Amino acid sequence: MTPQTLEIKTALQIQKTSAEVFEAIVDQQKMSNYFISKSTGRMEEGNNLIWNFPEFDIDIPIRVGKIVQDKYISYYWTVGDQELLVEMTLTPREDNSTLMTITEKSKNNDEEGIKWLMGNTEGWANFLACLKAYLEYGINLRKGGFDFLRQ
Repeated sequence: MTPQTLEIKTALQIQKTSAEVFEAIVDQQKMSNYFISKSTGRMEEGNNLIWNFPEFDIDIPIRVGKIVQDKYISYYWTVGDQELLVEMTLTPREDNSTLMTITEKSKNNDEEGIKWLMGNTEGWANFLACLKAYLEYGINLRKGGFDFLRQ
């Protein structure tokens, strides 16, 4: 049986504490070092924000959902004409590392949904790699990586 809806789920272990990972996500200044170019504010429960990405000249509205300090972040953003839920779970691991799990849900299991699933799964894998590089090595992997999209 084919599922009626599609959901993205991806994870990566980061060699930093859950407090450090959490802060790198909710603090707009830190997030601008690996993901967005700017935000209208800090991710706090109930906030409505606007994110801008360095390779796109568009504003993305963000509606922050539930926040649990150092453990969980949720927000909603609009993809096409649909508002989707993004959930980030931070699980402490040995040696002060954190398992970062991201889910985004959901889209219909049709051609449009499959296109979204492929593109956003790639995007979340990139997000996790960029977050890891920034936190562990101080490197902005995203810088210049998508300049070809502007041509």
